[in-house]
Amino acid sequence: MERIAEGEYAVMEVLWEKAPLTAAEVADRVPADRGWTLATVKTMLSRLLAKGVLAHEQDGRRYLYRPAIRREDYVAEESGRMIDRMFAGRVTPLVAHLAARDRLTPEDIEEIEALLKALKS
Repeated sequence: MERIAEGEYAVMEVLWEKAPLTAAEVADRVPADRGWTLATVKTMLSRLLAKGVLAHEQDGRRYLYRPAIRREDYVAEESGRMIDRMFAGRVTPLVAHLAARDRLTPEDIEEIEALLKALKS
């Protein structure tokens, strides 16, 4: 699966939330702080179609866009790439890094402990 750039990911998030949508509907739902025009959104949609992560179908004079991949599948692949690249494929150094940088909240720690407990049983 080809990587999705940060801007393209914003478009995918919109379509993972609700699909199918027209280009104009996607543009209306992209966070306003991006300041994107409809033309920018159409460019992003074209890139995503070329990468094979979006599909579209013609509906009269317009196209309806929908994800061709599930969000969960993309996140799993992308996080796996990051762990492989930055932590030699090991999760423990990632968690240690987050802990050392005070990026784990007490709630995160509780969730990790519960997950580990569930995995052990």
